[in-house]
Amino acid sequence: MGERVVRTELDFLKDHGLLEGNPTGVRLTDEGEYLVHQLSDFIKHLRGINDMETWLKERLGLRDVVVVPGNSDEEEMVKKELGRAAAKYLLDVIRSGSVIAVTGGTTVGEVANAVISSNYPHNVLVVPARGGLGEDVEIQANTIAAKIAKKLMASYRLLHVPDNIGEEAVRSLSRDPHIREITRTIKSADILIHGIGNAEELSVSRGDSHEETRQLIKAGAVGEAFGHYFAKDGTIVKTIHSLGIRLSDLKNIDHVIGVAGGKRKAGAILAVVSNRHETVLVTDEGAGRAILEQMDSGH
Repeated sequence: MGERVVRTELDFLKDHGLLEGNPTGVRLTDEGEYLVHQLSDFIKHLRGINDMETWLKERLGLRDVVVVPGNSDEEEMVKKELGRAAAKYLLDVIRSGSVIAVTGGTTVGEVANAVISSNYPHNVLVVPARGGLGEDVEIQANTIAAKIAKKLMASYRLLHVPDNIGEEAVRSLSRDPHIREITRTIKSADILIHGIGNAEELSVSRGDSHEETRQLIKAGAVGEAFGHYFAKDGTIVKTIHSLGIRLSDLKNIDHVIGVAGGKRKAGAILAVVSNRHETVLVTDEGAGRAILEQMDSGH
């Protein structure tokens, strides 16, 4: 769009009290923010996203699917909308006494950013679903759990152990009374919010050697979630040794909410949700369309 057109549009929105500007730029007013959220359902209808949600829910066998407009591979803002949509779903399902477990990662980090600060009249506890991955501290599960808890004015517990450690180290740590107790608490969660990763990218970020990553991909790994690498059909290709929630624990969790988007992640998302333990998927339009295309093509 040309500068003149942009200025005209901005002036129109400012005149109606939806934008305010200063020398550094423009931002939505409170009224503008409210209008954007009011329009979200209309935009989803306009783009056929409501139908997409229904198709994905039925074909993936999920309790619910939430799709936000756009493709987070191309627009960073879409990832924030993913976080906002997942945060809204979380607030809808929290109950008195809920134990909320969260994984790490940038997308789940956006969920924490989007949670509205409130004094919920609930006895709520927030915990990390697993140990850390050695990522930036801002996107580690411990940090995200503490951030959500503070916004909800809830309690939180942390798990100070690394992820992807040796089997003997896991057994040794499991014998520690404190770690055993926090692990038991984590496994009692009734809500789990987790990201979904690309198998190759996660293998590299965990410090695997080039040969280990190559063997993982050769074995058919496509997606990763809570320490498990999944093939296209949802079967487990590899499990890393760590403490926290495992696949076998998901059947005891009322709300398992997977959050991931971007057309590039469609295969990973499909692989993870094919295990049939997810109850809810929050994704974006780019991933949603690509998932349906892959299912239709048999790939």
